[in-house]
Amino acid sequence: MPGVTVAKQFLTGAGLLGRGLGLVLRSPKLLGLGLVPALIAGLVYSTALFFLINYLPELSRTVTWFADGWAEWGRDVVQVFAGLGLLGLSVLLGILTFTAVTLLIGDPFYERISELVEDRFGGVPDEVEVGFWPSLRRSLADSLRLIGLSILLGVPLFLLGFVPVVGQTVVPVLGGALGGWVLAVELTGVPFQRRGQRLRQRRAVLGANRPLALGFGVAVFCCFLIPLGAILLMPAAIAGATLLARQSLGYDITGPGSARRGSGSGGLADHQLRR
Repeated sequence: MPGVTVAKQFLTGAGLLGRGLGLVLRSPKLLGLGLVPALIAGLVYSTALFFLINYLPELSRTVTWFADGWAEWGRDVVQVFAGLGLLGLSVLLGILTFTAVTLLIGDPFYERISELVEDRFGGVPDEVEVGFWPSLRRSLADSLRLIGLSILLGVPLFLLGFVPVVGQTVVPVLGGALGGWVLAVELTGVPFQRRGQRLRQRRAVLGANRPLALGFGVAVFCCFLIPLGAILLMPAAIAGATLLARQSLGYDITGPGSARRGSGSGGLADHQLRR
């Protein structure tokens, strides 16, 4: 049945995050390196959130200038809702942009994690070698496009969240699906670039495996909503995204050395992952 198949693919995609976590936990060194960029990004975002909360009353008064002549109770109510709206929108934008910013900061670390995962399952035939600066420029360009798309779609969804009934039922589901899709596309950037494929090809491949990609992305999105989840699970998300890219491109990920290359590299990579 088509519905059962879609649900199975969705759950399989969600399970890739768990598999990624298992792979990363086998290498404490890689886990530590993978946490560094996320910690830096987390510190930056936490600082920005601190200043936002500190200046939130002033910002609320600024955006509710039209209520200056209202009765005090009415003005206070409008300012409170404006403050909540600004805070909620800022948190949403933080979630949608955190991954892109972290990937830019930690590009070399996450490439190493992705490379070892690839090697464990047979490597990448005809790998395209890309220099550091060209890779950084491509990552920056792709990230800016995805951030722009996230803001373009995320802000209207946030505003729709204030609509009674629809905002509490349909919008959270759409928001999770949107966030999951964006995360799946963002996190698979490294393995697709290793194959010489850019954002357009990435979206096409993942679109052909949409239930699988959404399952993985939604699982990551939900975990990132947990305090410190985005920081602690970023290395696992990178490893899981590498598995997602391989499976979407038709590579076997059932065991070491099971890809299209010989099985010799699988044992070496498995040893490296445990170091």
